[in-house]
Amino acid sequence: MITALLCASLLVHGLIHLAIWLPQDAAEQLPFDPGRSWVLTAAAPPRSEAVELAAVGFASATALLCAVAGTSAATQSDGWPIPAATGAVMGLILKALWFSPWLTAGLLLDTGVITSVLTSLPRPLY
Repeated sequence: MITALLCASLLVHGLIHLAIWLPQDAAEQLPFDPGRSWVLTAAAPPRSEAVELAAVGFASATALLCAVAGTSAATQSDGWPIPAATGAVMGLILKALWFSPWLTAGLLLDTGVITSVLTSLPRPLY
């Protein structure tokens, strides 16, 4: 049961990254602009294509690492913590560079993943 919950949460977390950060239709406006980074505005215009591509790249890499971690846990491999922690760190970097109060839940989820990996939780995974 714990394994299924862990796998599902990692896979869903990765899919949510893609749903939020991939380019949206004009009708589907998010409450924040994923193409505008408060940190990267000094290096590029406020709404540049490079900033948006960087966000999509970070989100795609994070989603891929979450998918690898979830699939590893589903196949009962001992290798799931490394991609899970790496994906969570990339997610934290993504949310720090493109911060919005709407991303607070994601910050908490990524912090929870890192904490669980560092403390070897859940112990009875298999």
